[in-house]
Amino acid sequence: MTERPLQGKVAIVTGAGSPIGLGYAMTLGLVRAGARVAMMDVNQEWLDQSGNRARELGGDNCVLPILADVSDPESVQKAVDRTISELGGLHILVNNAGINSGPTDQPKFWETSAEAWAGVVSINFSGAFYMAGAVVRHMIDQGWGRIIGVTTSMDSMWRRGGSPYGPSKAGHEALVAIMAQDLEGTGVTANVLVPGGATHTNMTAANARYDPSNLLKPEAMQAPAVWLASEDSGEVTGQRLIAYYWDESLPIQERLEKCGAPAAWPQLGLQMINPIR
Repeated sequence: MTERPLQGKVAIVTGAGSPIGLGYAMTLGLVRAGARVAMMDVNQEWLDQSGNRARELGGDNCVLPILADVSDPESVQKAVDRTISELGGLHILVNNAGINSGPTDQPKFWETSAEAWAGVVSINFSGAFYMAGAVVRHMIDQGWGRIIGVTTSMDSMWRRGGSPYGPSKAGHEALVAIMAQDLEGTGVTANVLVPGGATHTNMTAANARYDPSNLLKPEAMQAPAVWLASEDSGEVTGQRLIAYYWDESLPIQERLEKCGAPAAWPQLGLQMINPIR
């Protein structure tokens, strides 16, 4: 891969504001690789802080902070339109925005309020759908695009006390698998990228259940995110990559075998007696 493989590319990263977040780390990786990035978040203070840090790395025009809410389709469309207008295009979407219902509690599913459920699902699942829907026609028209969905480890999708976070991320992953199939032949790919375990972010930093010394670093997401966003990944779609196992000392096929698998759960096989293909 070239030193700046994303030169000339424009990306949107959702949930990019938190200075200790996955989105911010991936933004820096994309900027370092030559991309200009629209940083979307709902926290203006975070956006100001992280945007200024990114500019120290990539110059004044490397990022465009946008205050927008992925759970609001109108806000999403305005953010996408602004990105294309002000940055001159759009090639990459990183659907990273995500929340949990609380920093420390692990409620039984029936103890989760309807409001808490709807709040998490509206960002982690519906937000990914709204964002992908808002960018995909532009990508199809130009014959090139990369959609990267940040879900979670399989264990976190079904662990005890993991509702509504786990189910919302499972839904997002299934959506990516569907997108990859729907987009076949368009030049637009859709893949999943996960850290590989609990990671030091604003969601885990305040959670007493996590030992900080055992947490992964958000920077682990940078190299695989850049590769998935690049020209080199054009033949890869419908996959989930685990950032922890991304090993750049290996040839790319061996690297993908080490850290990758199909997105969602096709390894379970077809289960319908009369499958519709």
